[in-house]
Amino acid sequence: MREAFKEQYWALFGRPWAVGTAAVLVAAINVFLFAFDRPWTASDGARNWGDWVFTGLGVLKRPDLVAPWLYSGSLIDIGVIVGGFAAALFAREFAIRVPAVGELVKGGVGGTFMGTGAMLAFGCNIGGFFSATSALSLSGLCMMIGLGAGAFLGLRYLLWETEHRPGWSSGSSRVYAGPRPEGSRQPLAGALVVLLVLAAPFVYGRWGYVTQGIFLLFGVAFGFVFQRSRFCLVRAFREPFMTGDGEHTRAAALAVSVSMLGFAILKFTDLKDKGEWVFAGAGIGGLLGGVLFGIGMTLAGGCGAGAIWRAGEGQVKLWVAVACFGLSASLSRLILQTTGALTKLGWAIFLPSALGWGAAVVLVVAIMVAWAAFATWNESSRKLSLL
Repeated sequence: MREAFKEQYWALFGRPWAVGTAAVLVAAINVFLFAFDRPWTASDGARNWGDWVFTGLGVLKRPDLVAPWLYSGSLIDIGVIVGGFAAALFAREFAIRVPAVGELVKGGVGGTFMGTGAMLAFGCNIGGFFSATSALSLSGLCMMIGLGAGAFLGLRYLLWETEHRPGWSSGSSRVYAGPRPEGSRQPLAGALVVLLVLAAPFVYGRWGYVTQGIFLLFGVAFGFVFQRSRFCLVRAFREPFMTGDGEHTRAAALAVSVSMLGFAILKFTDLKDKGEWVFAGAGIGGLLGGVLFGIGMTLAGGCGAGAIWRAGEGQVKLWVAVACFGLSASLSRLILQTTGALTKLGWAIFLPSALGWGAAVVLVVAIMVAWAAFATWNESSRKLSLL
């Protein structure tokens, strides 16, 4: 029996999960989360953290502000961090990794761009692109275009920096609390984290916050899948232009298609409101927000999801990115609201209302197939790869 469990443990934590399998899992979890209450967006929780900080400093006045440990978006993000942390411990991959100062600066700048872009596009690459496209909102496709352009621009900058200013990110990195080759206790720590996570919903339920505990579990599931598979939307948009690798692009296209079909069923059957998660970002908001977010996630080395679960496995650069992500999202939202620009970023267009259900579903699937086909063609030809 010990050998059987050892084999299963190795299958789960001894090697990364298949990216395609992870894509289907992420899509399924997002559909279940939407059926339960709402889909995932990392920027919502991060902005809640920024609002909490600025309210405490007196910069914001938010009497309606919900505490991070009770707000749904924040709890999902916290769960992603915890899930990534637990999975890294089980796999003996957790370590506090402190990069060179230049990389920390890029993490901060990238996080700032991400927060600003997310507010313009009404969500990060998860909420504004992945979940919005799944909800058949035209704003999601607009952000997709912006993300591709932003990833290309961010990559061109990184290549310019490597060639002309290599000293900006040079310097030694440091690693702390890493696992020992033999006798690591990280799996035991991971088991303890899982036990605490499983106990959390009962604690929330005891105080009358049943749904909050469930949101936390959804986040943990996301974080676990992302960490074990290394599934990353940054790589989906960046790698075709960088190395030509199209694996994550194909996985992202599959995830969007599966998630969209689930969302469409929920909306078509009136189990969810047809206008839910349809943002008024079909226009300059989605395009410009996507460009800024694409640049930011390329500089930071992690998107809305990737930055959070990588922070959970000890990447200090991503700690900085997440902090700046939340703070800039809070300030950007405040500026957009006070100037009235928030209502001028585009239109809320529900694709089935404009095209019909069949045409809307076929359009999204066709775009995802074309995206995956482009990545596959470029993978073999390397026509658009910079390296």
